[in-house]
Amino acid sequence: MRIIVLFNLKPGVDAADYENWSLTRDVPVVRSLPSVDDFTVYRVTGMLGSDGKAPYDYVEVIDVADMEGFGTDIASQARQAVAQEFGDWADAPVFMLTRELLNI
Repeated sequence: MRIIVLFNLKPGVDAADYENWSLTRDVPVVRSLPSVDDFTVYRVTGMLGSDGKAPYDYVEVIDVADMEGFGTDIASQARQAVAQEFGDWADAPVFMLTRELLNI
């Protein structure tokens, strides 16, 4: 299972501060979860074939090996603290559960 998260930063949030927090706090915590195979955060840099602004500034991709275990993992106090911090940065994030077509 792959979780894709799309979001913009809240107004007034400095992108450099968020990115530093993401790299030093969020990414290490999520990658350490036993149920997670990988976690990557991307900054959106533009739209292919267009000068228009992308609808989101950041994309997170979480590769989850065990969704039941993931639920247990994210319920931990340490992960809940990081989730609350993420809420301080991200403005109305969209969390999408996906499955590769070849695995349906």
